Amino acid sequence: MSTTSLFFTAAGVGLAIAAPVGPMGMLCIRRTLTGGPRAGLAIGLGIASGDAAYGLIAALGLVGISQFMLAYDRPLHLLAGLFLLYLGVRALLQKPAAESADGNGNGKLAQIGRAGALRAYASALLLTLTNPQTIIMFAALFTTLAPRGAFSPAIALTTVGGVFAGSIAWWCCLVTMVSLARHAIGSRLRHAIDRVVGLMLAAFGVVEIRRAL
Repeated sequence: MSTTSLFFTAAGVGLAIAAPVGPMGMLCIRRTLTGGPRAGLAIGLGIASGDAAYGLIAALGLVGISQFMLAYDRPLHLLAGLFLLYLGVRALLQKPAAESADGNGNGKLAQIGRAGALRAYASALLLTLTNPQTIIMFAALFTTLAPRGAFSPAIALTTVGGVFAGSIAWWCCLVTMVSLARHAIGSRLRHAIDRVVGLMLAAFGVVEIRRAL
């Protein structure tokens, strides 16, 4: 398999991994609704960065790090569950942000600044890193894609880069769709969707906590 083919195959895998709607997808949707596309893209970039980090660990065969993360699988699931539960409860209790008016008197949706985007990125990255089972998934992926079982550092980086590209492509598509809907729907419906997403985040958090116990 050529380097280009390997990259696009890995990109397809990254897209397939990111596409199912789970807690991270719900988080991305909520932050896009409440903070705008910059917030959603920051979340997506954090998720893709976390996946790439675990992919790199698996690709380069960093056994010590892999074993350490897998050994603390339960505490990490507990941390992830508590964080998701916190985000869900916060979304349920948070009051809807007031829309400011532009020069023509039209409602203007809230947008987060650079500092807010950095915080969103960091939270998504840390939340993604609390799932060490990703290492096992990527290890299986690299074993499948490795030509003739030889996995050089260059091939490893190409594969990780492809996975990252496919993942971030999905998050860009999701943020774009939610952003378009965000401007098309009214504030009440947007607030109702935010509450539903918050409830789902809390539910995902409870599931993660139960996995850790």
